[in-house]
Amino acid sequence: MKKLIIAIDGPAGAGKSTVARLVAERLGYTYIDTGAMYRAVTWDTVRRGIAVDDAEKVAAVARAINLQLTTVTGKTLVKVDDTDITDAIRTPEINRLVAEVSQNGGVREAMVHLQRQLAGLGGVVMDGRDIGTHVLPNADIKIFLTASIAERAHRRWLELTDKGFNVDLAELQEEIACRDKADCERAIAPLIQAADAVLVDTTYLTVAQAVETILQLCEEKSGVL
Repeated sequence: MKKLIIAIDGPAGAGKSTVARLVAERLGYTYIDTGAMYRAVTWDTVRRGIAVDDAEKVAAVARAINLQLTTVTGKTLVKVDDTDITDAIRTPEINRLVAEVSQNGGVREAMVHLQRQLAGLGGVVMDGRDIGTHVLPNADIKIFLTASIAERAHRRWLELTDKGFNVDLAELQEEIACRDKADCERAIAPLIQAADAVLVDTTYLTVAQAVETILQLCEEKSGVL
């Protein structure tokens, strides 16, 4: 039976990574967190002391990065040069800088090439902002996962305070609104819902409900469950 390629797009804080990972687990598929890939490039750029607005140097970082993504007991581990940066790429600093890095044409070209290689023969769940529209336009199932800005900011606030960061909820909401604007207005592969994507609004859904919604779509598509 054919293994599906599942693309999940949506704005920051909509729960894409959590939902995509759980869907992949239920199906026995590989989960590919593209957001973590751009965060890793951002982290490596900062580590090297390169300004994120130095387009050529940041693109060079992306082309040369030694990036590994592995899933261990349901968690995606991110390594660069064998250094575990799973937690380091989720800091407020990286949150502020990743939007500019992800808009870099050279970075996107390098990451898209790698993402398409990882998708391979199928059996993958990939999440991001341009997966169904640009990276994997022929994906078998496309989901556009979203939630209100207020709800997404609250989720991010809970995530960061749980890790010990002192962050302001109002500032997070403004940051997410700005990220939405940047993602939607960027010249290269902007954040838009693909014409054939199914909209799933998680504002009032639990994670389990969102997962079940997507699994039902998979079942309807090919009876894989």
